[in-house]
Amino acid sequence: MIYYADELLKYCEENNTYLWELVLEDELEVSNDTKESIYEKLSEMLAVMEKSANKYLNEDSKTGFGLIDGYSRVANEYAKKGNSMLGEKNVRTMAMAFSTLELSSSMGKIVASPTAGSSGIIPAVIARYRMDDPEVSDEKLIEALLTAVGVGKIIGRFANFSGAEGGCQAECGSAAAMASAALVYLKGGDLEQSLNAASIAVVNILGLVCDPVAGLVEYPCTFRNASGAINAVLSADLAMAGIKSLVPFEEVCQALNDVGESMSFRLKETALGGIAATRTGERIKREFYEKHNQ
Repeated sequence: MIYYADELLKYCEENNTYLWELVLEDELEVSNDTKESIYEKLSEMLAVMEKSANKYLNEDSKTGFGLIDGYSRVANEYAKKGNSMLGEKNVRTMAMAFSTLELSSSMGKIVASPTAGSSGIIPAVIARYRMDDPEVSDEKLIEALLTAVGVGKIIGRFANFSGAEGGCQAECGSAAAMASAALVYLKGGDLEQSLNAASIAVVNILGLVCDPVAGLVEYPCTFRNASGAINAVLSADLAMAGIKSLVPFEEVCQALNDVGESMSFRLKETALGGIAATRTGERIKREFYEKHNQ
């Protein structure tokens, strides 16, 4: 796998290949698996993603701790009214991101893509594209997922995905970058545009802390998945319009890592700072532990 944008672009251009093909080659080499087996596993993941994104659009969820119940359905009902400022598809995209987080909090089956805390972003973007193009093949969507994996490999090389290490920027920022690159591929964009989209998505969220109320991956995580999905869409649009990131993607990832290392431990999944440390956040935590320690 090539990790530097200029080298990656040069190689793909000279060899007339796509990022997803490089990722597949790398996986074949590392895993000693077959292409058919890899595609089968990705097809299963795709099915789980789309199911999780749609699960609670039209029914109330009942999560384990009750902090984010019903957000998906409420957002979807609002989208149906047709008078939202973002437009029906964007609001429904957020509803689909909510849905996966609600399913995760209900101990349902999800794909941690790349983490459980950011698992609503890529499924929402994939399901949104299915809305735009109902005839898109699963094979094309799998290629898009492999494109997302390629971006994830670069992030993993220069930064990380852990909220405990890098804050929410590492989780939802990575997921948005991966989703935006996949979306550019699906829309017919080239590799440079995919990398620009990924860069923009990370830049948009750089510095975001991880401050889960009561230490639970629910609030404000669910909002960050919804906004992360929209971040992926707008970043893809900007890149497709021809807008470029001044800083190459691997350097953006290095900045992501540097910012994460600079954050106080209070702002990295400890629930000791940010929203978690507000008076209401502390009350919710106290009531939660009182209830569940009985």
